[in-house]
Formats: sequence, C-alpha cells, structure tokens
Amino acid sequence: MLRYKEDIRTILFVGIYFALAAFTWYILPLKWYLAVPLIFLNCLLSFFCATIVHNTIHCPIFKNRKINRVFQVILSFTYGHPVSAYVPGHNFSHHKYTQSDKDNIRTSKARFKWNFLNQLLFFYIMSLDILKAEMRFTRKMKKEKPRWYKQYMIENILLNVVKITLLIIDWKMFLLVVVIPHQYAAWGIVGTNYWQHEGCDESHAYNHSRNFTGKFLNFFAFNNGYHGMHHLRPGLHWSLLPKYHAKYIRPYIHPNLDRKSLFVYCWQAYIWPGKRIDYLGNPVVLKPKEKDRDWVEDVPISEHTASLGAIR
Repeated sequence: MLRYKEDIRTILFVGIYFALAAFTWYILPLKWYLAVPLIFLNCLLSFFCATIVHNTIHCPIFKNRKINRVFQVILSFTYGHPVSAYVPGHNFSHHKYTQSDKDNIRTSKARFKWNFLNQLLFFYIMSLDILKAEMRFTRKMKKEKPRWYKQYMIENILLNVVKITLLIIDWKMFLLVVVIPHQYAAWGIVGTNYWQHEGCDESHAYNHSRNFTGKFLNFFAFNNGYHGMHHLRPGLHWSLLPKYHAKYIRPYIHPNLDRKSLFVYCWQAYIWPGKRIDYLGNPVVLKPKEKDRDWVEDVPISEHTASLGAIR
C-alpha cells in the first residue's frame, strides 16, 4: 500500500497525534503543571503532522489514489486546515516564484527592526494574503479541476463539522486540545519559510535555501530541514533528501547555508546577536514594499497535476 516503507513512521505519528489528543481531552482538567506539558505535546505533534501535510502534497504516500484522498481528509484533522488548501500558496506560489512578488510568503514582508519579531509574527503577517490567494485559486479550480475542488470541499466541510461538534460538546477542551495545537502547527509550518529563506540568494542555483541537517530535528520533522534539495526536486520523497543533499547540494552550497543545528541558528538570528543579516554576514537590505502580483491566472493547471497532492 505504501510507496515507501519509511512512511510507516508517517502513519505512526498521525496515530500518536490522535491518541494523544483523545487522551488529553479525556484526562483534562488537571493541575496546571500537568496540563501544560500535555498541551505542549499536542502542539508538537500537530506541528509534526503539519510537516507530514507538506510532504504529502508533494509526494502522496499510498499507491492507491482513493486512499491518498482519504488520508488527506484524516490529515486535515491533525493541523486544523484542509490539506488541499496547502497546495496553492506553497506549490504554485512559493515553489514557482520563490521570494518574488508572486511568492505570497516571501520573507521581505516581515519588516520589523527586531528580527525576533519577524520570526514570531511571520505567520500572522502572511495569513491574509495566503487566504486571498487560496480563495482565488479555489474559484479557478472549481471550473478547471472540479475533482480537486471536490476534494477540497470534502476536507473543508468534514473538518468544520467536527470542529463545531467538539466546540458544542466542550468549548474549553476544544480551545485547549484543538485550537491551540492547530494554531501552533499553522504558525510553525508557515514560519519555517522565514528561517529557510531569509538572507539567502533566490537567484543562485544552490544558495536559495538554508538547510538544517541535525538528525534529531529531521527525525521528527521528516527531513524538512533539507530544504534546498526539496526546492530542486519537490516531488522527491522525504526519506531520500539526506542522500540527495549530500550528493547534489553540500558540495556546491555556501557552508553558512548548510547548518547542523536549527536551535543554534535561531539563537544567533533572533536572540544574540539577533541581527537580520544574510548568509554572508551582511545586513539584509529590504526592497521597497510591494504588493503581491497575482499568480493564480498564470497557472496552467493541466500541466501541473503532479503538484495537486492526492489529485493526479
């Protein structure tokens, strides 16, 4: 059933997410010193599932298309948004137009002097533009790719029915076990774009992305630290990224963009010295503010069916 046996880990993590969420819902309320760690674990598992969402829309994990569609519905419950909605802003905007005015999540939109705030608030700065592009893309797909639109609507409707049901059952548990973890997951997965691309050179064949190769991070994040190779081969399965990175990226990339520890980088970039610099150590010079250019009407959907997740 699985295209790659490594996705046993994918299935396991999704199962752990639902088990932990159900357990937390059942056992709360507890003393704050017990409740806080449980909610934090739910946040982490929801974020890990968001990295699975990212991987799945590039490379569906099952051989059977119908099972892939069902799995996308299931994944939608793990991070609080329809999986199909991840496609437009990521596959068609960010990957195709990285860091340009057609990239809805380009890092130049974050313009605080204190770099910590750029990372902290990146998701919220991007959210409205992401939503607008998603709506335009959805309208286009309703006409040009009704199968994708149907999948999107199934995910959207079922997700919201479950959310409303849980809200009615217990709004406090809904807030703690569903809203907060899902908000963290969305904040985290969009925020990765900032540390993956800020201060890089989008025009360079290899220096367009920052990579983090630590084994601990990549075990839980399903190799999402190998972002440069992912941009070169978006459809490559996540389990192959370390091998391909070593062969096709590491020999050619600037060493400052081939990092081992994300935590060390974040400390340096956001805490101390906390300066907004490029990969060469120079201050980042921001272009004048520019509005998003519409990319939706330029997308020839029929030529990019491999970028639509479960709908091929």
